[in-house]
Amino acid sequence: MPVVKMTLIKGYSADVRRRMSQNITDLIVQMIGAVPEGTTVMIDEVDQASYMRGRENKNPIPPAPAASEIVKSYLDAMEARDLTKAASFLSDGFWMEFPGPVRMRTLQELIDWSKPRYQKIAKTYFDFSEAYREQNTLVTCHGVLHGIWPDGAPFQDIRFIDQFTVAAGKITSQMVWNDLAATKNR
Repeated sequence: MPVVKMTLIKGYSADVRRRMSQNITDLIVQMIGAVPEGTTVMIDEVDQASYMRGRENKNPIPPAPAASEIVKSYLDAMEARDLTKAASFLSDGFWMEFPGPVRMRTLQELIDWSKPRYQKIAKTYFDFSEAYREQNTLVTCHGVLHGIWPDGAPFQDIRFIDQFTVAAGKITSQMVWNDLAATKNR
């Protein structure tokens, strides 16, 4: 029955503290095999005036948005074909890799590459998960694709997995795996 206790400067929202506690619980469960129901996370808060480092009082830094929320917003913008908004979620060195392997660096490259493959495409998501690393977060989502082939015929229920790397609030890479080509060739 592990107990984790941490101290934060007052000012973080209840949602941030809840997400932090859930993620710490998940880590403890994975690392030592504890059960979630037996894992306790407690957060103490101190006033800014009661917290000093380097002879200066400190304020809480703004928390980063959840990496999966950044990815969801990007994917929503892509589905709406709002390339300007979608690009706002990408880092300067962004790259994406699609089955083939085909590597691209701009959203316009993706649009041009996709034109002969389908008229329209959308995703139904089954799950999003996050894996935390020192400098970035891996976000994986999976589900099924549906849309319209170039000849106007509809398609649906084509499996996909996307893996994103998010660092400093921006998407740095996207890797895509799907059965689109295998389904089309049937």
